[in-house]
Amino acid sequence: MSVQEKSAAGKGAIAGAAGGDTIAAVSSGRGGAVAVIRLSGPAAGDVVLALAGRVPEPRRAVLARLRHPDSGEPLDQGLVLWFPAPRSATGEDMAELQIHGGRAVVAAVLGAVLAVPGTRPAQAGEFTRRAFLNGRMDLTEAEGLADLIGAETQAQRRLAFSHAFGHLGQRVEDWRHRLVRAMALVEAGIDFADEDDVPAEARALARPEVEALQRELAQALGDRRGAMVREGALIAIAGLPNAGKSSLINALAARDVAIVSDEPGTTRDLLEVSLDLDGHKVMLVDTAGLREAEGKVEAEGIRRARARIAEADLVLWVHDVAAGPAPDEAPEMEAPAELWLVGNKLDRGAGGESVAGRWAGRSFAVSARSGEGLDVLTRALGGFVTDRTAGGEHPALIRERHRASAAEASAHLGAALAGWEELDDALLAEELRLAARALGRMTGAIGVDDLLDVVFREFCIGK
Repeated sequence: MSVQEKSAAGKGAIAGAAGGDTIAAVSSGRGGAVAVIRLSGPAAGDVVLALAGRVPEPRRAVLARLRHPDSGEPLDQGLVLWFPAPRSATGEDMAELQIHGGRAVVAAVLGAVLAVPGTRPAQAGEFTRRAFLNGRMDLTEAEGLADLIGAETQAQRRLAFSHAFGHLGQRVEDWRHRLVRAMALVEAGIDFADEDDVPAEARALARPEVEALQRELAQALGDRRGAMVREGALIAIAGLPNAGKSSLINALAARDVAIVSDEPGTTRDLLEVSLDLDGHKVMLVDTAGLREAEGKVEAEGIRRARARIAEADLVLWVHDVAAGPAPDEAPEMEAPAELWLVGNKLDRGAGGESVAGRWAGRSFAVSARSGEGLDVLTRALGGFVTDRTAGGEHPALIRERHRASAAEASAHLGAALAGWEELDDALLAEELRLAARALGRMTGAIGVDDLLDVVFREFCIGK
């Protein structure tokens, strides 16, 4: 009897994610001293048996010499781990081969694995997709895992970790369960329509819960801290032509990322640079100098600059101190963001003079060329992002998909509350059911087939 036949009884009702295929891939980074090959599917145990000669005890690493299943040629010596279904990361039979990381070794062992019938290379995100389909994680946890793999800063790591291990899913499920209870109370009026007091009393009990849920969803939708942590705070560098914007972004990035020239209008298009400031991701955007354009290309660059400034979390207005005193007031811009004055080119002019008006408390004097004052500006930028994201490790909504589902649920709750006295029980219950359905799509509890390809294509092979 094969290993897959022996383990079939333990799998119960676990649904295969790919029609019974067994998938395999290198799940470790390339070029390391050790490589990990993962397998998941009904033939995983047969692969281990074919290469290692035996299947080890579950969840215990065993040193084994790996051979090609056809020729018997020794390929490598490494650790073999066996995770029978359903107690595995994917909910299927799984195995790991921890081998030496040389390219030739990895290629030989992976080729031997794929030589076993029923085994094929994994697609991007297929291990995690199977874990989701087999109930080992919800959709928000899968997205959190993708963010954890791609985290660039410590703040992103902390945020992704909380979501990869259930924070968002637990909160959404709590919302949904409370909503289902409220819906049951409303539907009690349908079931006991002949009882004069039941429908009114049931509605009275349900309404405070619905109102509380509406408030919590509104608060979550208004909280942008998680999005700022995940996507990075957007800081636009704006100003008149030749103020030194490109020089400033080069200095902050500590490398030449923008072309610097004395010719006005050099910057025609947006240039974005990602930085890690105090453990937070920051996107610096170098924009075209704001003036009356002298040509169609420059005009388009200025239009794009104004549009990006309008989206920014913070705008740095760069002023050439060698050209004279800073303006008393901030320039007119469609920017709801905070606005700071950065007096540049201290090495060429006096600068450093006190400023008043809107700039008071929000002005800095630097030299992008010599580096003078940059440390003060950098610390201030880090403090700005830290303040704006304080407590953002556990926000409710971090992706646009989450926000869209929450907004849909909130809209249905709003419709239910607006018609609480006028709607009959069936229509009121339907609004609550639609709200619960929208929340269910967030975790993948219902109706997400059309989202799966979008979610899992973010993953790399072997995850």
